[in-house]
Amino acid sequence: MKGKMRDLTIKGVTMADFESIRPINDSEVKETLDRLVNNPKLANTVIHFRFAKWPKWTYPLIALFLRNRLKKHALSIKNVNDFQHAVAPYMKRTIETTTKEFTVSGLERHDVDSPCLFISNHRDIALDPAFVNWSLYRDGNATIRIAIGDNLLSQNWISDIMRLNKSFIVNRSAKTKREKLTASKELSAYIHHSLRNEGEHIWIAQREGRAKDGNDLTNPALISMLALNKPKTQEFSDYLNELHVIPVSISYEYDPCDLIKAKELHQLEVAGVYEKEDSEDIESISKGISGFKGRVHVHFEAPLKNAASSRELAEMLDVSIQKHYKLFASNIAAAQMLDIDLGDYDHGFSVAELNHAKMQLQNRSRGVNAAVVAKLLSMYAAPVVNKLKHLKAGAN
Repeated sequence: MKGKMRDLTIKGVTMADFESIRPINDSEVKETLDRLVNNPKLANTVIHFRFAKWPKWTYPLIALFLRNRLKKHALSIKNVNDFQHAVAPYMKRTIETTTKEFTVSGLERHDVDSPCLFISNHRDIALDPAFVNWSLYRDGNATIRIAIGDNLLSQNWISDIMRLNKSFIVNRSAKTKREKLTASKELSAYIHHSLRNEGEHIWIAQREGRAKDGNDLTNPALISMLALNKPKTQEFSDYLNELHVIPVSISYEYDPCDLIKAKELHQLEVAGVYEKEDSEDIESISKGISGFKGRVHVHFEAPLKNAASSRELAEMLDVSIQKHYKLFASNIAAAQMLDIDLGDYDHGFSVAELNHAKMQLQNRSRGVNAAVVAKLLSMYAAPVVNKLKHLKAGAN
């Protein structure tokens, strides 16, 4: 892969210690690709999402075509780097066809030749790490290992694809306190090992699950997990400084899954519970990738240093991610539609731009329950409220 970081070593730690959670190794690529090519569930899933409107009698022909095409592509893939290079054109095409503009800021100011722990807000299951990855890849930097919950790996072929793309597994299915602690310790050790021993970048979301309400808040338990591998004799701040934590703000003008999220939030508020269907995560991934996102912006901030506790680092992440979230006309329009007082904030959008955004938001929620619409608008307005909060705090 593009970019090469310095080689770091830690005595006594090997990838064999992380068999249950690690990504695919180069030596396993051929075997994994063979499984994928010959798995009918992969072809059936592609047909379901891409060719659902085609006559059903064509499905066997489409499946045969897909299998032959995958076999042809697989011949040139010998290792994980080859796989990522093969996927790159599809990511480029996704950005070109589903975004109006894709921009990046801050990356040029930071040293990413050394291994970094990128912690970002979480809005989209697949695209948040993909956009961070693409930002690095297109500038010739090494790509990231991606933390992904085992709840998304219910089918073997999904696990194979994710792990081929340098994803490692976060065990969210642990039940007892002992199981959860063991899983957290292993994850903490693996992240430290990847950064310090193998010189690999890591990406992890600031919280488990997407910020469906638009409020990008870090769970301090995430930082506590990262510190579980800290030697007893080492200061907390020194250990976290070693991890080279870089906050990343990912901003979407429009969220392809906004209405799905709004309906879920409304259901939770009304009934106190929301039962997720088996295929819902896969459908959200597909909709997030293929749906129109308008403008997307990714901002990389300077590494966070000298946090004395998990809560302090979580607060530093919140400030950075919310402060550097790029507001779009959709955010300001939603705030105005909810009668949120913007004071004298200079958002820089014209009346025409805001009216267009309001029309877009109305079209996205046409015919929907008013309470659900309110959830959708609040989702878009939340970054505005957070931005104003930080501006006010900075003025005091």
